[in-house]
Amino acid sequence: MTDTTSIKHPTPLTSGDFTAAGEPFALFAEWFAEAAKSEPNDPNAMALATVDPDGLPDVRMVLLKGYDADGFVFYSHIASQKGRELAANPKAALLFHWKSLRRQVRIRGNVTPVSDEEADAYFATRPKQAQIGAWASKQSQPLESRFAFEQAIALVAAKHVIGEVPRPPGWSGWRITPARIEFWHDRPFRLHDRIEFRRDAPGAAWSKVRLYP
Repeated sequence: MTDTTSIKHPTPLTSGDFTAAGEPFALFAEWFAEAAKSEPNDPNAMALATVDPDGLPDVRMVLLKGYDADGFVFYSHIASQKGRELAANPKAALLFHWKSLRRQVRIRGNVTPVSDEEADAYFATRPKQAQIGAWASKQSQPLESRFAFEQAIALVAAKHVIGEVPRPPGWSGWRITPARIEFWHDRPFRLHDRIEFRRDAPGAAWSKVRLYP
């Protein structure tokens, strides 16, 4: 299971009825904490949806690496497909699906790059082999063979046998600042509970609406 102990988050709620929550971040913290205990693999895995220049959606799984009242953070290569699409259209959607809890969380909002300081700090926490892989990979570009990739890894590793591995200039992170967050909980006979929080701008007050399942 992915280590999620370094992810900072608000204090979870203590109420048993999630539909009574007044704001979404404490509720997310509660659900995320429960998922960390019950999911067999990667409770911080989330589907990230972006849009290409033709308006065709793209979706892939990434890992949440931090969240707070400012938004939800993940990291990747800037020149990857997701990175190029976010540069052209800085809006995205996220989906968490915790099957063990029969819960989903949907998030939509604008995307901004994290600061260099944030990216440096997170990169320094990665295992060295993962740091080396970030240098060796030309993410989303054609790869002639697995052997070619292993050779690239070996070349980078040889340069960093001793000392720290710096963050590649083409590798960083993004923060999705939510405008909408929906919490979905399974109920029998498909009579599910759905609560959506909405706001007009970052820092604005949240409104809440119950949705038909």
